Amino acid sequence: MKSLSIKNTAVSALYFIASMAILTGLWTLISIITKNEIPGPLSTWTIFKELASEPFYDRGPNDKGIGNQLFSSLSRVFSGFGLGSIIAIPMGLLMGSSKIGMRLLNPIVQILRPVSPLAWFPLGLLAFKAAEGATVFIIAITSLWPTLINTAFGVASIPQDHKNVGKAFGFSKWKYVVKIMLPYSIPHIITGLRLSIGVAWMVIVAGEMLSGGVGIGFFVWDSWNGLSLERILVAILIIGTVGLLLDKCFNALQTVFSWESK
Repeated sequence: MKSLSIKNTAVSALYFIASMAILTGLWTLISIITKNEIPGPLSTWTIFKELASEPFYDRGPNDKGIGNQLFSSLSRVFSGFGLGSIIAIPMGLLMGSSKIGMRLLNPIVQILRPVSPLAWFPLGLLAFKAAEGATVFIIAITSLWPTLINTAFGVASIPQDHKNVGKAFGFSKWKYVVKIMLPYSIPHIITGLRLSIGVAWMVIVAGEMLSGGVGIGFFVWDSWNGLSLERILVAILIIGTVGLLLDKCFNALQTVFSWESK
């Protein structure tokens, strides 16, 4: 069993290396075709080493190391993601367990869900009087929908046999929620959270471009103003890598709570 696990890990690692080789090859080809107007991997790697040599320096409001920029963005992302989840999960439980709740709330969800984060930003500024609060607000309001929808779907798909067991044992509403509703819907909730954290991480870049200050989105915008495409590409790679790691963490959590893994 252990040897099989090692073999699967090695195969996954080889596929990942092959995938990165393809990406690097395409990147190099594009750089050659554009006559290095889009910097290639080598020049970008040089800039990355410079940024990584002192990632946490702080020389003022608009001059911080890439590490400070990244952790500032992650702080906003988890704040907005957490706030959105606190709203989404109870709403999803209500919509999934009640036909009245579904009929009342579903039209609101379908109207608000497609709205761009850029459209929410002015309202966030008006409500919180500060760019920091507005950024967290747009992350929360745009990332909560996948969690809400998946939670509602998970609760609505509870088999009737499970509900009958609760009735047979005379479960109170609270005991039904704790013993049947939540255990059955947790895999769906985690799937929603996995999708939501991806949305939150995408939205942070747009939010910080608008709000300025500090963060990986501001770093991209500041690099563009400084005409440093290498720094922009470094930021893109960092954004993608962090997004991959966040997805892997939630995928592992999803596997733990998956009914198929029991």
